[in-house]
Amino acid sequence: MKKKEKALEVCRLLEERYPDALCSLVYEKPHELMIAGRLSAQCTDERVNQVTKVLFQKYRTITDFAEADVHEIEEIVRPCGLYKTKAASIKAMCTEIIERFGGEIPDTLEELTTLPGIGRKTANLIMGDVFGKPAVVTDTHCIRITGRLGLTKNTEPAKVEADLWKILDPDKSSDLCHRLVLFGRDVCRARSPRCEGCPLAELCPSKGRK
Repeated sequence: MKKKEKALEVCRLLEERYPDALCSLVYEKPHELMIAGRLSAQCTDERVNQVTKVLFQKYRTITDFAEADVHEIEEIVRPCGLYKTKAASIKAMCTEIIERFGGEIPDTLEELTTLPGIGRKTANLIMGDVFGKPAVVTDTHCIRITGRLGLTKNTEPAKVEADLWKILDPDKSSDLCHRLVLFGRDVCRARSPRCEGCPLAELCPSKGRK
């Protein structure tokens, strides 16, 4: 089976398993997803959601974040780790959105990745979930699972993203990334994957390996 055929079948099987997959980061406004994505670096989505529940009650708009005392942001986001760097980039990105983009989050990957603290992973997340455009979010689940399936031999996020763009249906790419997160937590874990009963077992050359 060619990689494109395998990728299509993976999308189909995971859609059957997780038909209503959504982003695991909780947000209501586009800028909230951007900030939550920044906080998720080296931090679990569960912890980010706990922190942003408080953060988004205190700061409700992009302007609120741009005008905030960075030390106050630091204290709220401290549980997410790297809190000084993350707080500084949150304030800086919101300031630049106001100054460079008229207060509106840009809708291209090229512009998003010019914002402080926004890498390709978060930029792709915004492209898919906010703007409904094709996106490939190469988080740890995506990298691990696509590697095990033989869809990529790379582990570097940018290279994995490039490999997946070659074989994925653009219209299914964003939803697939959310389904991979659920699948990675539920079945294809980093340690002790549940290969028995896995819906992708027949497609996976890594079946049974630890």
